[in-house]
Amino acid sequence: MKSVRAGFLALSAAGLIAITSGCDKPVTETAEVAETDVPRPNILLVVADDMGWTDLGSFGSEIETPNIDWLAEIGVRFSEFHVSVSCSPTRSMLLSGTDNHIAGLGNMGELLTENQRGKPGYEGHLNDRVVSLAEALQSGGYHTYMAGKWHLGHEPGTFPRDRGFERSFALLFGGASHWADMSGLMEVETPAHYSMNGETLEELPEDHFSSHSFTDFLIDAIRENQGDGTPFLAYLAFQAPHDPMHVPEPWLSKYRGRYDEGYEALKAERAAAAKRLGLVPESAEIPGPHPMQRAWDSLSAEEKALEARGMEVYAGMVDDMDEQFGRVVSLLEEIGELDNTVILFFSDNGANPWYSDDYPGNRGSEFMAAFDNRLENIGKPGSNYAYGMGWSMAGAGPLDRFKTTVAEGGIRSPMLVAGPGVAGGRTVSAFSYITDIMPTLLEMAGIDHPTEFEGRAVEPMRGHSLIGILSGASEEVYSANDLIAGEMGEGKWIRKGDFKALLVPEPYGADEWHLFNVVEDPGETRDLSEEMPELRDELIAAWDRYAEEVGVVPAEP
Repeated sequence: MKSVRAGFLALSAAGLIAITSGCDKPVTETAEVAETDVPRPNILLVVADDMGWTDLGSFGSEIETPNIDWLAEIGVRFSEFHVSVSCSPTRSMLLSGTDNHIAGLGNMGELLTENQRGKPGYEGHLNDRVVSLAEALQSGGYHTYMAGKWHLGHEPGTFPRDRGFERSFALLFGGASHWADMSGLMEVETPAHYSMNGETLEELPEDHFSSHSFTDFLIDAIRENQGDGTPFLAYLAFQAPHDPMHVPEPWLSKYRGRYDEGYEALKAERAAAAKRLGLVPESAEIPGPHPMQRAWDSLSAEEKALEARGMEVYAGMVDDMDEQFGRVVSLLEEIGELDNTVILFFSDNGANPWYSDDYPGNRGSEFMAAFDNRLENIGKPGSNYAYGMGWSMAGAGPLDRFKTTVAEGGIRSPMLVAGPGVAGGRTVSAFSYITDIMPTLLEMAGIDHPTEFEGRAVEPMRGHSLIGILSGASEEVYSANDLIAGEMGEGKWIRKGDFKALLVPEPYGADEWHLFNVVEDPGETRDLSEEMPELRDELIAAWDRYAEEVGVVPAEP
């Protein structure tokens, strides 16, 4: 892929200005597209599932990810890109450009409480108040393809086909076996639900493995229409590296012995690498282990072997995902579309702190007893193993905590963007948010967001375009006085400039507000509440206004 670097970089900010010069036309039922001599770009949107902030080589990892890291060489590396604490809220904001409480995922569908059910923004699927990215691009003349994890509705009428994807192969649930057995993360989600082009699948091919099969499908979709002159959106939503930890050879054995020193040692190693790369300040203090985390030295030899094996398989999953991503890029080069494709890669949230037994109903169940989780079988068909809190803390490197929390380790994601209009070879430290992706891509495509779609009014986007950052024309996305906030599972956060106020509920936090300067202190180690009580109170009040504005419904037991 390195051979295409010069061509990729040649399509600079000047090209982007030409692409977006006519974006002032409103769109209603059908998108009006700006006329330009520059071809509208293809879009390859790639999302990893539950991947930690330092799990890529370009963010400090020892895992081999050369294909994804290539994006960091030729594109822009975002060190302060943020998402939600878990899968479906992030995906709803990605595909709508607005807050998850507006788009239908105010809470994950699996976790809705009785007082939330039926409330606006808590439908448990991508609702009709929004137009999806695929719908907007399809109406504007794009092919739209999707392969991988959907998690935005699993009932008929809420499939990818129903939200603008002309071709799709999707796992509809939040997770499942990566093999063909269709086993879910819990008994109530077994068999897992899949759809292909709008039709429910009763079984998967015997040779199914998620990262490979989803990539195969996406490659076939792109090939089917190659050369027809129509740009495309290709959304590759990898199921990896979400548990269960599964991967075929040679990745299953590749990292044997690499993690025998334990998760505390890996966290220190990753944090040091992130500092060397300039992703966090050299002076940043590294957070200590979570109080619920067992010390590596307290484990027995058997426990250490089991823990290390889980991380070995996880590393193999990330490595394998990188190779599958490389296959798509190679295809784009082969068919002559690489130079005109914008590529984005990021994770939907931080690394998962749970073991498989931590899922509701799993501990001590007959469902879990049916799996073969012996040391020698982890990663193979018939196993169901998740690697737990220690490794999720390590995956965050210099950041604190993990998925399900609003700490930086839960909501800061590695993001890489490359392609036409991107002034590459840079690291950007400006704060950006998942709701910024859709406005950016629509602007690149020369398509305005509609005020109504298919006869219904749709909510406006809340995100900001990243065009200025990507072209090098701007150094910030949000001003020092802008307020950006989020909520999920009673976790609350709000950002203003360098400062972030957050509340992490029990059991992973103290259930009280704290204030940090997350630019100087990305590990959230020094609470500034007593030093800056007025700012803390200002941000809490602003969060309350946000919650009222977007319709947060607090969960009741």
